[in-house]
Amino acid sequence: MTATLDRRSLLKSAALLGASAAFARPAAAQTSARVVVIGGGFAGATCARELKRGGVSVTLVEPNATYTACPFSNGVLAGLRPLSAQQFGYDALKADGITIGAQNATRVEPHAKRVTLADGATLDYDRLVLAPGIDLRFDVLPGYNEEAAQVMPHAWKAGAQTTLLRSQLETMEDGGTVVISAPANPFRCPPGPYERASLIAYYLKTQKPRAKLIILDAKDNFSKQTLFQNAWKALYPNLEWISLSSGGKVTEVDVKEKTLVTEFGKHKADVANVIPPQRAGLIAPLAGVADRSGWCPIDPVTFESKQQPEIHVIGDACIAGGMPKSAFSANAQAKVCAAAVLRLLRGEQAISPKLINTCYSLVAPDYGITIAGVYRPANGLLTDVEGAGGVSPLDAPASFRALEATYADAWFKTITSEVFG
Repeated sequence: MTATLDRRSLLKSAALLGASAAFARPAAAQTSARVVVIGGGFAGATCARELKRGGVSVTLVEPNATYTACPFSNGVLAGLRPLSAQQFGYDALKADGITIGAQNATRVEPHAKRVTLADGATLDYDRLVLAPGIDLRFDVLPGYNEEAAQVMPHAWKAGAQTTLLRSQLETMEDGGTVVISAPANPFRCPPGPYERASLIAYYLKTQKPRAKLIILDAKDNFSKQTLFQNAWKALYPNLEWISLSSGGKVTEVDVKEKTLVTEFGKHKADVANVIPPQRAGLIAPLAGVADRSGWCPIDPVTFESKQQPEIHVIGDACIAGGMPKSAFSANAQAKVCAAAVLRLLRGEQAISPKLINTCYSLVAPDYGITIAGVYRPANGLLTDVEGAGGVSPLDAPASFRALEATYADAWFKTITSEVFG
């Protein structure tokens, strides 16, 4: 256990210091270069700031004046924090000299190197960085569409959906049933549905102890599975996980009856949280950088699209091999991408990077668990560096779990301050 903790301590130190990508910051690029970044989340905002520090002209295209972060939003569902604690603006980026295009990008012309905005204005670029996050696939699960999400919220894009799901949990009668539908891979934040189940179970245990929670899963395995299941057994006896092999894959929803249908039967819910399959945000296919999977293949050294030259894709939208879709990953990828773009603008070769991801999950307010990894380019993908990562020990005492929860809170405060602050 000591070796695992040593590795994890190093990774945590890097996380809290913001050192999520292992590379030296390059010298400034030519000042006449123009880079457009589309998407103002953890990936896009980080990349824009790094590029601006590198001396280029940067326009960040983001229609929302306020960014609502998904990490820690499960705490909002459990009543542990207000939604306002998840919300951040772009004043610091403006102060850095980054131009904010406060509207949607509607078209990308790769050959002309031009982006068209919703009002018809155009932006020319030397390099384009796409950080569009995810779109939810409302065309996959029969019965589930945007209208259905107003009854069975997904809450997988933080904001109004988070508030809706929280309200439903509050008004549900004690003794009711909450059903969560978890999708097949890949999707944003692999441990997210299970942290969500844990914190909702905590809320039910403390406020509605006769209630039951069921996870219907389209998978047989998930991130940090043993750690989660050990915790559930100890803390939440009213939580049931139904795997793919046991009939957990939801094949249809009946919104009127609030029922989720699987191959093995039906599950009626008082509160239903349906997390649908996902794909890269809409601008990715419009720009021609998404493949048939709905995600974006990239060069793991530069994050340049394998389908469109001089367009880079970072964050949840890209196919990053073994590196998961997380805010920490997005921040790390943004730094590597910015460094590569600056070198490419100077006519230099990009440096092969190493990237770190550390993912914290809360099982209860004072019970945290962690998985960490280091990744490097190999065979055209980002691959795990063997032996460099680790997970929380299975036999850790309560004091260690509480420390992990403290690390999680410190990480969120650090990364949001770095990116938006």
